[in-house]
Amino acid sequence: MFHANSMLFPKRPAALEAWQPLDLCHQAAAQPLREFSTYARINWTMKRVTCDGTPSEIGLKHGKEAKTEVERGLRFYSKLFEETARLSWPDVCDVAARFEPLLRQKWPNHVEEIKGIASGAGVPYISILALNVRTEIAYGLAKDGCTALYWRSEPSAFLAQNWDWQEEQQENLINLSISQEHKPTIDMITEAGIIGKIGLNSKGLGVCLNAIRALGVDSQRLPCHLALRTCLESSSVQEAVAILRESQVASACHILVADSQEAIGLECSHMDMIELPTNKLLTHTNHFVKSHPVEDKTAFVDSPVRLRRINELIHERGEELDGSKTLTTESIRILLEDTENSPTAICRSQTKDSTVATLFNVVMDLTKPSAEVILGKPTRHGAEIIYLTPQTSSQTSGDYAWVRKETNPTPRLDTHSNRSKSEIRTPRS
Repeated sequence: MFHANSMLFPKRPAALEAWQPLDLCHQAAAQPLREFSTYARINWTMKRVTCDGTPSEIGLKHGKEAKTEVERGLRFYSKLFEETARLSWPDVCDVAARFEPLLRQKWPNHVEEIKGIASGAGVPYISILALNVRTEIAYGLAKDGCTALYWRSEPSAFLAQNWDWQEEQQENLINLSISQEHKPTIDMITEAGIIGKIGLNSKGLGVCLNAIRALGVDSQRLPCHLALRTCLESSSVQEAVAILRESQVASACHILVADSQEAIGLECSHMDMIELPTNKLLTHTNHFVKSHPVEDKTAFVDSPVRLRRINELIHERGEELDGSKTLTTESIRILLEDTENSPTAICRSQTKDSTVATLFNVVMDLTKPSAEVILGKPTRHGAEIIYLTPQTSSQTSGDYAWVRKETNPTPRLDTHSNRSKSEIRTPRS
């Protein structure tokens, strides 16, 4: 069973209906996660889900169209929590339910959207809530990797990261586009069933996330992934940060929120939040760079190494830029293709001790605003690339404007990733 400080985790709300173990989670094979994650999804294509309307309507469409991915994701996290935290699915639901009173009182739209997803996917509401508080459920055990950066050099401003996680979960990622009345349009990459993650909005505001392994969780604060969604519903960096200053964040993480003029990194623990402001350059990996009143257990010993390496690459790239100091999507992506110190590099591969690898790369041009997302490692030949374009709503579910393909003519030597590549982009027919 799960043991926690009763002050941080009050008893299950009496008004919340009882739940049983989610059947579909217990149908999964008993093999350890590592055995599932050794294959490459070479021909995998990310599903696009486009939603609008009320929170309930948005959630309902999300759940219906990503039903398969939601069910697989629940199986994945059921196994993960059991293996890493010794939590059965009823234990997981107990922990998730402790966030219910706060969310229902202060973030009712989030609750309605989560309920809509559950209804659309045909699974219990509490299970979808558990997905959205997954960081908090296994607090102190998270081992998501990631290297994130913000770089502004007039007239350009870019926000980018590699998202590193268990390869089994890759096929459950979706491209989620959300249009709501009186709020910016959102275009993001998320795990199916989770309403906030990595992406940008039509106001040119983007967010990235670095997991940090530190003990402690507070169910009276906003869960990490819902904090990301709250940022994406904001019209400016200052607005987003002001909301999170008031709500605070329930567990350890680093949220990098940025627009074309500034960025603020938010190093969060369950006890405090430290702001890292900049109008030019900010980088972060998976450890605290400031002092916090909690123990940083640094899940990846390579996190400080990756932080030093990305800063070295930025310094080198800055010297290589021409006099105009013009940045491009490609020049930013090259930084995140780096394989020095492989397999635990910025572009990460599995090791004998870890099944975590880079599952996607995103580079956001905050001046447009738009983003390019490479599915899988950015160094992989034949990888698919999709565009996030939150300022338009013409794309529909499953509809992509561009596909990235590798070709043989005139290959370019990429000195940072030590590979040869060229590419063509094929317009949508």
